[in-house]
Amino acid sequence: MGKLDGRVVVITGASRGQGEQEARLFTAEGARVVLADVLDDQGEELAKELGDSARYVHLDVGREADWQAAVALAKAAFGRIDGLVNNAGILRFNELTSTPLEEFQQVVQVNQVGAFLGIKTVAPEIAQAGGGTIVNTASYTALTGMAAVGSYAATKAAILGLTRVAALELAPRKIRVNAMCPGAIDTPMSNPAQLDPDADPAETSAALDELYKRLVPLERVGRPEEVAELALFLSSADSSYITGQPFVIDGGWLAGVSLF
Repeated sequence: MGKLDGRVVVITGASRGQGEQEARLFTAEGARVVLADVLDDQGEELAKELGDSARYVHLDVGREADWQAAVALAKAAFGRIDGLVNNAGILRFNELTSTPLEEFQQVVQVNQVGAFLGIKTVAPEIAQAGGGTIVNTASYTALTGMAAVGSYAATKAAILGLTRVAALELAPRKIRVNAMCPGAIDTPMSNPAQLDPDADPAETSAALDELYKRLVPLERVGRPEEVAELALFLSSADSSYITGQPFVIDGGWLAGVSLF
């Protein structure tokens, strides 16, 4: 028996990185998954690989009409929606005073507005199905400062606020809402070298491990498979009495600074 047997879950940003690993794990645990992304070729290929348990839909998370289309596809394919993982996000590096307004607004549109529209659009469907779960992807930076990622940190902090309010409002409808706060994870967003077709994945991961060895108590970068396991926990009955909470998955980075 899988932990998500019979569940239908929408995962955004599912074509690669954390979203891809969440989709793989969720289907392995018995879920039927709607893979939502703007990377159509990769998303369609992944859905084909996962078989009858998966469907791909083009979804720009900042567009309400795209969300409505994704819900329609999910219901047409699987009849219901029981869960949502708001995973899609973008990261831009810039000091605050050098950040163009357009760049800040772009990050807000994807990260913050995207999570809001996901909750707004999908929660009524989950309630109609009898209840379920929403998992929002925030960040380590939602809980502490980090230079050069002001727009990203601001949106991820906002997601924690959305998570708490949604948890309060949706609890009577039997919907639990929690947030994940990953630290440095070995995905194309934090490790652009993965996008180089000539790069050796093992070498790029090892380089990232070395970079974070002195920053992270566990002395390595996180793996997207590890974040997927947390998403599974928060989407399954294992977390049945948990809602409105941020879950940090950062190798101990937030614990503080080590002098040794």
